[in-house]
Amino acid sequence: MNAPAVKPAAAASPHVMNTYGRVPIALSHGEGCRVWDINGKEYLDALAGIAVNTLGHKHPKLVPALQDQIAKLIHTSNYYHVPLQEELAKKLVEISGMSNVFFCNTGLEANEAVLKLARKYGHDKGIQNPQIVVYERAFHGRSIATLSATGNEKIQKGFGPLVPGFIRVPLNDIEALKKATANNPDVVAVFFETIQGEGGINAMRNEYLRAVRELCTERDWLLCIDEVQSGMGRTGKWFAHQWAGIVPDVMALAKGLGSGVPIGAVVAGPKAADIFQPGNHGTTFGGNPLAMRAGVETLRIMEEDHLLQRAEQMGRYLGDKLRQALGSHPGVKEIRAHGLMIGIELAKPCGVLIGRAAEAGLLISVTAESVIRLLPPLIITEAEIDELLARLLPLVRDFLAEA
Repeated sequence: MNAPAVKPAAAASPHVMNTYGRVPIALSHGEGCRVWDINGKEYLDALAGIAVNTLGHKHPKLVPALQDQIAKLIHTSNYYHVPLQEELAKKLVEISGMSNVFFCNTGLEANEAVLKLARKYGHDKGIQNPQIVVYERAFHGRSIATLSATGNEKIQKGFGPLVPGFIRVPLNDIEALKKATANNPDVVAVFFETIQGEGGINAMRNEYLRAVRELCTERDWLLCIDEVQSGMGRTGKWFAHQWAGIVPDVMALAKGLGSGVPIGAVVAGPKAADIFQPGNHGTTFGGNPLAMRAGVETLRIMEEDHLLQRAEQMGRYLGDKLRQALGSHPGVKEIRAHGLMIGIELAKPCGVLIGRAAEAGLLISVTAESVIRLLPPLIITEAEIDELLARLLPLVRDFLAEA
């Protein structure tokens, strides 16, 4: 017997705070790159829970491992050693070229820890009012500190006063960075997303990344990179900054690291690895055995199944197809593809396409008001990309034809 249809908006969840503009569907189960709602309708998932479900849904290698872990131990607290923390940290150190890891639960928590770490770095050097360089259109989270670092006045509105201590600069302009920090002895760090996700899939150019790395080394600043959305193989390398051949001092991870199980991490290089000492920072749930097992198994499966190579190849295939189909359309401003992190910027706001795509059996998101964002699971195939395009392209063309 079919489940009752989902009621729209707040009526569907009268006791849940009204913090999301939800599409009026409720998902029941998934497999691979597909999910089904409670009425049995099938959707192709081109969002992966906002770059979270690295391995898609119901992965045949991940599910048994998590079931095994749940039957053994879910949570203990950080009063005790958690061997899986060391196992996952060792692997993250290996693939990043860095040295130590702190585990938390989310990208927001990882970024909050990065900001605390950078400030303490300054205080340890005798700087009383440390300042951190951040970027226009950035998004680092919704706590008061990460919101203050974020470059979006719309989501900051109503939550002032914001936290001071940030210097904001434009993307990809090294002279602007030098000018904004000239003769300022209180600067301690530069903090950015390699590819801005919520900001509209805006990437830092490789030459700019190398120039910032050089400047941070020269001025004894921490280079801090938010790889929450662009990391974990999404662009075809473990972390998007690796395309520039650089290594940061601090890196925030989350989203795809646990393939759906909440997990965040701060990875530090030698310059930052010993800044936090017992009592400086902590977490109740962070690094619990279930999350650590999810991270360990995710990385193992990604390597076994060559998912970094797949992300690069499938991202190139999808990007090329999009450019062929839409690249010359006057309503399409730009198509930005970095592996399986893809933005299609239209000439007008297009939030309505989220609901229309769902009606057509496709899950997408829209960010920065006018950018269609595609973040499919890294397991996606060419055939599924062709299906994605068959569902998406008519919607985009029809939308752009509207007055």
